[in-house]
Amino acid sequence: MISDFNDPELNGKYLGTITSDFVKISDYLKEAAYQIKSRGFSDYPIFPISKEMQPIGKIFIGKEEKGLDWNYFMTYVDEFIQRKLIAEEALEEFKKAYKDPDEFCCLFVMDGAFTSFVYIPYPND
Repeated sequence: MISDFNDPELNGKYLGTITSDFVKISDYLKEAAYQIKSRGFSDYPIFPISKEMQPIGKIFIGKEEKGLDWNYFMTYVDEFIQRKLIAEEALEEFKKAYKDPDEFCCLFVMDGAFTSFVYIPYPND
């Protein structure tokens, strides 16, 4: 279900709450990813998630708004390059690892010092 190279810490500590949130809002995330692509902003939409407010991307769905465990933000790969979260020389590697945004949601999990990219498949329509 989740990406092959996920951090083991992610599996134990975070996967349950991320998955339970995702079921509730996957349609919104999928539509936002589609809009980011179709409007020509980027072919690489990313949804940072954090339990606290944080500066990456724009707030998309606040956890209180939908009774979620995480706040969901939206951005794309360009901001990660500008903020040096992805090194320019690593951009091609990121693009190769990036999964089809019509089928998978790219989340960037942030919790204290822990950060990780996670790809979660959208439910089949």
